[in-house]
Amino acid sequence: MSDVPVIPGTKLSESVAKAFAKDGSLARTIESFEPRPGQEEMATASADIFQDGGLLLVEAGTGTGKTVAYLVPAILSRRRVLVSTGTKNLQDQIFYKDLPALRKALNVPFSATYMKGRSNYLCLHRFEAIQQDSASRSTVDNAYLETLREWATQTEIGDRTEIEDLPDDLPLWHEISASSENCIGSECPQHQDCFVTRMRQRAVESDLVIVNHHLLCADAAVRQSAYGEVIPSCAYAVIDEAHQLEDVATQYFGISISNYRLNEFARDSRHVIGLEQLADIETVDEISRSVDRFTEQAKIFFEILTAVGVAGERKRVTSDQLEPVAGSAHQLILDLDQLVKEFSQLDNESEDVLALIRRGQEIQNQLKFLLEVNDPNFVHFLELRGKGLFLRAAPIDVSDIIRERLLQRAQGTILTSATLTVDNSFDYFRGRLGIDKAIELRLPSEFNFKTQAIFYLPAQIPDPRSQEFSNAVAKELTSLLTITKGRAFALFTSYSNLREVHQRLEKMLSYPLLVQGSAPRTVLLREFQATPQAVLLATSSFWQGVDVTGDALSCVVIDKLPFASPNDPITAARMEAIEARGGNAFTDYQVPLAILTLLQGLGRLIRHRSDRGVLALLDGRVRTKGYGQRFLASLPPAPITHELEKVRKFLETPD
Repeated sequence: MSDVPVIPGTKLSESVAKAFAKDGSLARTIESFEPRPGQEEMATASADIFQDGGLLLVEAGTGTGKTVAYLVPAILSRRRVLVSTGTKNLQDQIFYKDLPALRKALNVPFSATYMKGRSNYLCLHRFEAIQQDSASRSTVDNAYLETLREWATQTEIGDRTEIEDLPDDLPLWHEISASSENCIGSECPQHQDCFVTRMRQRAVESDLVIVNHHLLCADAAVRQSAYGEVIPSCAYAVIDEAHQLEDVATQYFGISISNYRLNEFARDSRHVIGLEQLADIETVDEISRSVDRFTEQAKIFFEILTAVGVAGERKRVTSDQLEPVAGSAHQLILDLDQLVKEFSQLDNESEDVLALIRRGQEIQNQLKFLLEVNDPNFVHFLELRGKGLFLRAAPIDVSDIIRERLLQRAQGTILTSATLTVDNSFDYFRGRLGIDKAIELRLPSEFNFKTQAIFYLPAQIPDPRSQEFSNAVAKELTSLLTITKGRAFALFTSYSNLREVHQRLEKMLSYPLLVQGSAPRTVLLREFQATPQAVLLATSSFWQGVDVTGDALSCVVIDKLPFASPNDPITAARMEAIEARGGNAFTDYQVPLAILTLLQGLGRLIRHRSDRGVLALLDGRVRTKGYGQRFLASLPPAPITHELEKVRKFLETPD
């Protein structure tokens, strides 16, 4: 038996302290484990939440070991705990690395389930149906269907990632995935064998349920539906990388209609018509004509809507701006209503037909809401991405939603990240997430930034808004990267600046340049680590959730302070709301958000005690503007220099 499990009448924190002791089970079993005061302090505070309930906010600086700090008390508590992470990488780390190590170290039996979003799983019902019309499909589709048929007879979990050669953007997969919109629930003939049902059952029987914020918010958004919910109720929760929660919640608690969504509805309608044993051929023809009318009207609607938007951008829209599409939208709603009525009048409505009726009614209601643009709690905007056109409405303030739909559902919750405080306070974070009462804990980084890093701010550089800025950034990067011999992340706040700097660097640098967009994110990271002296140029998706240790990364450069663009519809609406309440949108919202984003980007450099390197910010406003002091005060405690020669000496000096 282990010396760790909680003995009846013993405080959980005592058992946790025993596990983290110098001669405790973690030190005896995990080779790289070393006692860290911050980690034990966080673990003890987490234990109190798992035992007594409440809400705990923990800012745990890099190197604290926060994942193990909350996993150990979660395991020892013997309660079912939901763990939500911001990235799939951290999900993988927890499930495949941390939990096996802790199972061995703590000698405590526990079970865990890794949950992904529904669209990652095969829908057996839709897969069975689609095989009946394989004759009408392309040779390529039928080849993939054959691969899927063979896999479906062997897989235990139905996760598409088990098929290595399945393209990420395969249209066929959208027709057979287990999305909530297509689900017919417990009435499905395949319900008991359904991979989502089985995943949920495993989670119900597990001690730890590992999800990500996207699934967490998507599940909470459809929880009132009988068909969408997959995460079982958990009285205790950990939300790691909690600084991302507001953005993810904004995405999933909004409303969206797209040409993709309406095309999928029309496709599924045709598919059901072909499978249903309808009363007579006239009924089939009548519904088919209604589907054709709906499809054509949807095409007209989105063609007119395209003229309102701006390619590659999100554009805020008002009811006046949507006036040109009013006529086509009205006809589209009428055509959809007619189609729904015809499906409703069928004598023998199958669950597939009932699901289509529900989808059609939901699309009608959401279209009306999106076109009215009269709810002051939402901001409406258009988004053009490739061939996709999205008309969206996003909640301006998600604090009430997060509090009611996520935080109040649990008896005890821990929210943690390396970046939660601004100006030495949790106030900004608490306000954005609607948190009133909470225990607060700030733990400094375990790394010694005074010896492990140097911070470079150029003495002279043009204003980021000037035309000369990108050329100056390219020159500074060339000088810096010559000193560091490549081995760098150059993080940009916009694609346009990245492209301009990239064009100049190609002529000025001899080191291998990897550019975001040229390959998938995981491929770029793999190439960066495998390529000597590589330089990665990237934007927002590489500012967080990226972990590169060792000599491959010795320099992180950020082009300018990462202020959210006031032209972005959601940012603009939030700034207006703050001003309407009498606040200052810049100091109360834009600056705090930019500070947290900056710290996430800079946090890519030092990931281990042996890491060493250069942090650089090429934005002179931190020295010339009054708000710059807020940024400087938030930086890691590394020495600051304006001289490249001092950067060179730092790197040449042995540890």
